[in-house]
Amino acid sequence: MEANRIFLGIVCLGVIGGAGVFGGSGVGAPSSRTAGRDLLLRYSSGDLSSLRSVEMTGKRNDVLCIARAEVGVRELRGNNDGNRVAEYLAYTGIKVPAPWCASYVSFVFGKAGYAQPRTAWSPAMFPISRIVKEPKPADVFGIWFPELKRIAHVGLVEKVKDNWIYSIEGNSSPDGSREGTGVYQRLRHKRTIKVYADWIINN
Repeated sequence: MEANRIFLGIVCLGVIGGAGVFGGSGVGAPSSRTAGRDLLLRYSSGDLSSLRSVEMTGKRNDVLCIARAEVGVRELRGNNDGNRVAEYLAYTGIKVPAPWCASYVSFVFGKAGYAQPRTAWSPAMFPISRIVKEPKPADVFGIWFPELKRIAHVGLVEKVKDNWIYSIEGNSSPDGSREGTGVYQRLRHKRTIKVYADWIINN
């Protein structure tokens, strides 16, 4: 967990620098895109032993830095498959192929050092004790599907601006499908979202 947080500190400083996940000129930020790619490769492979410690930037930003590092992951054949998707699902005890939006969110929290949430079942992301009215960055959002009579797609709030939610979500697509083929950043209107959960507080 400590090694993960070292990596997160470096990446988050890059975000604060204003040039994306690996950009920026903040202290401790990678000096080039090559360095940034190297850090991402180390994170993906679990090789974090040589990364030096830097100041942390907050629990919510830790979660979002992990989530952003996964943007661009795609299914292998468009059938809830592929090595990285298998890792998301395995974290919640599920084998491919299976819907993986909740497993992705769980995986992100796990990589950030949180034991919970850890579920592949979207409705389980929203116990009463975690539900909040006003969304914040790194909260989990849930979308209600009337035909299924339940929350059937989840993702992470990246930021909130007026009535809009900037999100990071797995098993999605550019048009916001719940059966999409990758990890995407999206823009959703608040009225399309049923519920939010805060897994940072008291976790």
